[in-house]
Amino acid sequence: MLMRTFTILGLAGALALPAQAGLFDDDEARKAILDLRQKLEASNEAHRAKQAELNAQMADQLSQLKRSLLDLNSQIEQMRAELARMRGQDEQLSRDVAELQRKTKDVQTGIDERIRKLEPISVTVDDKQFLADPEEKRLYDEAFAHIRSGDFVAAGAGLSTFLRRYPLSGYADSATFWLGNAQYGQRQYKEAIASFRSLLSSNPAHPKAPEAMLAIANCQIELKDSRGARKTIGELVQAYPKSEAAQAGRERLASLK
Repeated sequence: MLMRTFTILGLAGALALPAQAGLFDDDEARKAILDLRQKLEASNEAHRAKQAELNAQMADQLSQLKRSLLDLNSQIEQMRAELARMRGQDEQLSRDVAELQRKTKDVQTGIDERIRKLEPISVTVDDKQFLADPEEKRLYDEAFAHIRSGDFVAAGAGLSTFLRRYPLSGYADSATFWLGNAQYGQRQYKEAIASFRSLLSSNPAHPKAPEAMLAIANCQIELKDSRGARKTIGELVQAYPKSEAAQAGRERLASLK
């Protein structure tokens, strides 16, 4: 009976050992799972922290990139504005250069025109060729035009002014002759005689010298100086016997007798 009891107890003990072993295994597994879960949580936390750090870095880099882009855009706009300003300056400079060239051309044209007005001109009057200033020629031509139109007052004033201004001009002898004619036309016979004698004194070989002597005789006739007129015509015929003025003087001399 006792032996049977021991047997039953031993069997119960044997049956109890596997149950304890199973309970121990569940605790270990649970512990392992908890450890694994803690490690996973720690890993996730570390990953989230790392991701947050990376996100912060990327946000900072993105912010810096945006600032850089803004700065670059600002610089580009400044460069565009500067380029536009420089282009405007270049266009203004081009206009200024064009205006300066135009003014320079106008000035040069004016200078050339003034030079042309001052350059001597070759002229021929009464078979005499010489150089005359443009203004000198203009004054003579203007005065002579009054002779042609019969305005002896204007002609006399113009020729007198011309001879005072250009006493050594190549026009001087011709101007003196026509001054005498202008004075004769105004019935200033004494003044005309003085002008004609001045021509004969300065240039007795002048082509109009015979006409000047005949004009002196005509002035003397107008002054009722027949004796002086006959003498002058005699001198004319003797000095210039083949001239038309000498022939006219002979005819006039016949009418004085």
